[in-house]
Amino acid sequence: MKLSRELKTGIIVIGGILLFIMGFSYLKSTPIFDNSKTFYAIYPNVGGLQSGTTVSINGFSVGKVNDIKFLDEKGNLLVTFTVGNDFKFSKGSTVELYDTGIIGGKGLQIKPVFDQVEAQSGDTLRTETRPGITDLAQQKLNPLVRKVESAISGADSVLVNVNSVLDEKTKKELKEVIGGLNVLISNLNNTALSLNTVLGNNKEKLDSSIENFEKLTANFAKLSDSLNSAGLGRTLASLESTMASLDKVTEKIENGDGTLGLLMNDKEMYTNLNNASRELDLLLQDFRLNPKRYVNVSVFGKKQKEYEVPEDDPAASSIENKED
Repeated sequence: MKLSRELKTGIIVIGGILLFIMGFSYLKSTPIFDNSKTFYAIYPNVGGLQSGTTVSINGFSVGKVNDIKFLDEKGNLLVTFTVGNDFKFSKGSTVELYDTGIIGGKGLQIKPVFDQVEAQSGDTLRTETRPGITDLAQQKLNPLVRKVESAISGADSVLVNVNSVLDEKTKKELKEVIGGLNVLISNLNNTALSLNTVLGNNKEKLDSSIENFEKLTANFAKLSDSLNSAGLGRTLASLESTMASLDKVTEKIENGDGTLGLLMNDKEMYTNLNNASRELDLLLQDFRLNPKRYVNVSVFGKKQKEYEVPEDDPAASSIENKED
């Protein structure tokens, strides 16, 4: 059977179109005869994610990234990827963007959820981004870098202040102080050498003094034992009891209890006793000067002579002054 030229031309054109479609699909990593589901994920930054990157679930490859393009004016990126129908998961599953290695590279993995409606082709899944090693290092190192910068700035300020304080006069005084310290240290060394020499020359005497001190300590210990055996404890206890009784008596006297307390605390009684004593003294003086006032003795009916007070008797003058 002989084919016409037109038929041959049509077969060639159709074959070219098919080859073009297959090549274009291959370059976009989109198989022509594939029944996989297509899903979408939105990220503010994909970190270098490329088309054709593997999509995995629990570390097993289930699909690949088909396309990445800008979604809106804010710069959000729409990632289109396909997943095979072999594994079912719900619409509430999460698509995580993560680092595939230390050097770099990004991948997608689905964290499946099974308690909601099954995900259908064309759904937009929730997204999250796992910080990479570089991001974690930056998060940890940034505070440290800020602290180091602050410390360096503070050190610069300190150095500036030190330079402003350490003028020529201050530097000269510091040198003099350091020189004085060197002299002092030298003198201390000489003193230490002298002290070592004195201790070495008097080692036997020091040993003898230490032995005597130990004997004295032993004698004190024996004296303490002797005092304890002699009943010093009972004596101290008795003395303590006596002091307690004396405290009680003193407290009663201060509170005005008893005769002695009344005498010490009652001012009126003290004044009365003082007045009574003075009046008794006056009575005795008056009795001595004027006995006839109190005793009248007549022998044989003879009238007794009146008693005359001596002129040099001081008691009489004091009584007369009080009578006046």
